[in-house]
Amino acid sequence: MSEKREVQQLVLIIDQAYDHSSWHGTNLRGSIRRVSAAQAAWRPAPARHNIWEVVVHAAYWKYAAWRRLTGAVRGSFPLEGSNWFQRPQERTQKAWRSDVALLDRMHRSLREAVASLPARELHRTPRGSKVSNFALLSGIAAHDLYHAGQIQLLKKLSQGRGAARGVGATLIKGRGSHPTAWRYALSRSRRLKAAAERPERVLGPRE
Repeated sequence: MSEKREVQQLVLIIDQAYDHSSWHGTNLRGSIRRVSAAQAAWRPAPARHNIWEVVVHAAYWKYAAWRRLTGAVRGSFPLEGSNWFQRPQERTQKAWRSDVALLDRMHRSLREAVASLPARELHRTPRGSKVSNFALLSGIAAHDLYHAGQIQLLKKLSQGRGAARGVGATLIKGRGSHPTAWRYALSRSRRLKAAAERPERVLGPRE
């Protein structure tokens, strides 16, 4: 594969991890479709990140990759700070949509920079860096998909208590007809309830 073709393929991979259709399922942008400000602000436990913070974190690292490719000055990210940003500052739909729009803008800027990247620069490791441009950019796609999975889990956890009660009620009503399905779903409802009560067992160490 020519280096120019590699650049085109990399743009496609980055887009698929963010908002283009792909066989692997939900990507980052798809994971926040129809998420409300209230759901985005929900925390599974004190000092844990919420969906809102994950979104701004992803936007920041798209910016960081863009800055390395373009040589833009440090501190040009629209928000003050780096990496993780406490959210929400205002618990409103307007504020939530604003941060989602920030994520969209950072993605567009990054993909434009990647698409215009000279092929000879793809495998170059810039001075002061430990990874090549290719490793950085393929890592951005992996980063998006990692956090898409985290967001899907947070959405499930935020609904866990109600889901556990709902499944249990449905199964008690129909337990005589399908005992195997009843046992499976009851076990699932118990796992949902346990995850909602003890999210650290599912989420692992704080990032």
